[in-house]
Amino acid sequence: MNNIDDQELKMSRLLNAPIELVWKVWTEPEHIAQWWGPNGFTNTIYTMDIKPGGEWKFVMHGPDGKDYNNRSIFREIIKHERIVFEHFNPNFITTVMFKPEGNKTMLYWQMTFEKPEELQTVIKVFKADNGMKENVEKLENYLFNQLK
Repeated sequence: MNNIDDQELKMSRLLNAPIELVWKVWTEPEHIAQWWGPNGFTNTIYTMDIKPGGEWKFVMHGPDGKDYNNRSIFREIIKHERIVFEHFNPNFITTVMFKPEGNKTMLYWQMTFEKPEELQTVIKVFKADNGMKENVEKLENYLFNQLK
């Protein structure tokens, strides 16, 4: 499900992987660097301190050769349950929730912007709505390969 209201971009997906693996690939830099971002993007992670107040700094390398600097601060980390981080420039809060369902994991992902115009800008300029969908598809493929 991909849903947009005036300030939020949301998606949920049942992942075919146990919560321990899903959590690992979300919280370890060597894993998240392999799947994060829309199709065609690669990542260089400089800092990923998974704790409240910890910093996440990385560069997304676009298929067009452009580099996109990213900086976030983790606001809440509850193992196997929730990751909340604040992203800067553009500014938004991301909440990712995980719910075990047997040997699968339900993923809920939400990006919340201060103003509707900010959400519309990231959709128009960065195609964030489609990018979120591609990001989850890359996550699914990465999990599949980890389970082989």
